[in-house]
Amino acid sequence: MGLNCGIVGLPNVGKSTIFSALTSAPAEAANYPFCTIDPNVGIVNVPDARMEKIVELVPALKIIPAVVEFVDIAGLVKGASKGEGLGNKFLANIREVGMIVHVVRCFENEDIIHVNNKIDPAGDIETINIELAFADLATVENRITKNDKTARSVDKEIRKKALLIVPLLERLKEHLNEGLSVRSMNLTEDEQYLLSDLHLITLKQQIYVCNVDEDGISEDSEYVKTVRAIAEKENTKAVVLCGSLESDIASLDDKEEREVFLEEAGLVESGLAKLIRTAYAELGLRTFFTVGEKENRAWTFHEGSKAPQTAGVIHTDFEKGFIKAEVYHCEDLFLEQTEQKIKAAGKLRIEGKEYVVQDGDVMHFKFNV
Repeated sequence: MGLNCGIVGLPNVGKSTIFSALTSAPAEAANYPFCTIDPNVGIVNVPDARMEKIVELVPALKIIPAVVEFVDIAGLVKGASKGEGLGNKFLANIREVGMIVHVVRCFENEDIIHVNNKIDPAGDIETINIELAFADLATVENRITKNDKTARSVDKEIRKKALLIVPLLERLKEHLNEGLSVRSMNLTEDEQYLLSDLHLITLKQQIYVCNVDEDGISEDSEYVKTVRAIAEKENTKAVVLCGSLESDIASLDDKEEREVFLEEAGLVESGLAKLIRTAYAELGLRTFFTVGEKENRAWTFHEGSKAPQTAGVIHTDFEKGFIKAEVYHCEDLFLEQTEQKIKAAGKLRIEGKEYVVQDGDVMHFKFNV
């Protein structure tokens, strides 16, 4: 799965405003559909208070945080799966991302046109989800047609593989025809593997972003409650933020100014920080650290990875020649204050090839190439 998130939604829901605030990059924003034709891509630092504590205890010349990529994809409209608007191009862009960040308009503003001329979060979500499902339906139908030919192959192995996937394709077709997502089918790992080359959009993880006005930050509106209920039903996350406010915060260069701004708005942290962390976690990404006088760095790995694969994140030679890893958890550092005291307390462990790396581990790899 890709390590990036595609920001989608109807036109004029605030996608480009949120993207610009996320990346502090000037994505074009205008009060009409299709102002963003080519997807903007931004690399965003993952906020992590643990790194700040590590830096305090182990000062380094260079600090490198973990990052995640966001892609601002132009607004979809009803009929996009059939090429309406710029549907085909947008859908192709969505296929390339690892996860979908679905922005939903949860604010009223007569000066900002809604593509359907009314504020209706549930209806907006349904429009996008149905279009994505129908796009997948077209993909599945094409595969069924191709598979019918393959199933008549004279090669027994090819014919066997083609026949094996037939029942699954028929289930998919029936499900998608109802406008439902593939992820709601709870497919097994084996079934997902059989479908991997289809790059189905609705099999991707999806989270919702409720874009509210400033009055909607402190208390959930009925619009936000609607989105939260849909997210809960789909067993996913909903993040609430105010795109215009986040844009103002992002424009401030001084950290103290940003903190004052947040305090005056009644916020402990920005909504974007919550969004970034939520997206990072929902992608199945976790963080381990390497520390030292030259560099403190946060490295990204997939949850469930073992020590050699995690070492390979730093360099392929580390994985090939992996011998062992010296490991302690960052919480041990926060408690003991120094690595010397961690060793004295017996909290520095030697782990081998079968060790499953934990989020927040501090690691030093031993390898031989």
